[in-house]
Amino acid sequence: MSRGNGSVPGGGGKARVLLAVFGFPLLLDGFRAVIDVEPDMQVVGSVEAPEDLATVIARTSPDVVVAECLALDGAGQSTVGTIEAVRSISTAVKVVAMACRTSNEQFTLALRAGADGFLAREAQGTDVVDAIRCVGRGQTYVSPSIVTRMVDTYIHKSSPHGLEDPYDALNDREHEILLLAAVGHTNREIAKTLHLSEQTVHNYRAGMMEKLGVHDRVELLKYAIRRGVISVADL
Repeated sequence: MSRGNGSVPGGGGKARVLLAVFGFPLLLDGFRAVIDVEPDMQVVGSVEAPEDLATVIARTSPDVVVAECLALDGAGQSTVGTIEAVRSISTAVKVVAMACRTSNEQFTLALRAGADGFLAREAQGTDVVDAIRCVGRGQTYVSPSIVTRMVDTYIHKSSPHGLEDPYDALNDREHEILLLAAVGHTNREIAKTLHLSEQTVHNYRAGMMEKLGVHDRVELLKYAIRRGVISVADL
């Protein structure tokens, strides 16, 4: 995590911020109010639909894109798609992703997709401003609350008195596949989302389920909800 004041893209001018927040006018207004009051940044536009992203980026030439982390749906990881789309248009534009629900797994997926920063759902206005300044300096920003959880997890895993959790035995790829499989994605859909072969997904999924001691998708779903990987609202 990095914080503090400092210059942002644009050689001393205001950082140009584009908001990729779909279907939440109140959230858009909140971002605008927080960002536009700062002397070194301004909102230059918003994207009303994912398919408009390339057109709006070309028109507004943003330095930073703020993208919300939407829940999993039939189309796959919405925010991952937004981040990858920005990256395909411009590698220079910075991306700050913001969780809208549970952020543990979204954090991993967003950064793997190319996000430069990640805001937890409990982020304050000052955190949004800090994140934009931070990524503008070429640094990676992670919300303080996520850093705290990561440290707590490390301490728990390192403690000789800590209880073993099979979830902690999963590697990063197995964590991603657990999230996608639990909400009902097929191996083919997961393979397309993660850019893997179906056989590779099958192997990861089988190994992940064996480590967790579950035998079918229903048991996997129950485990994921119980462990807090997903919530009922994500289904």
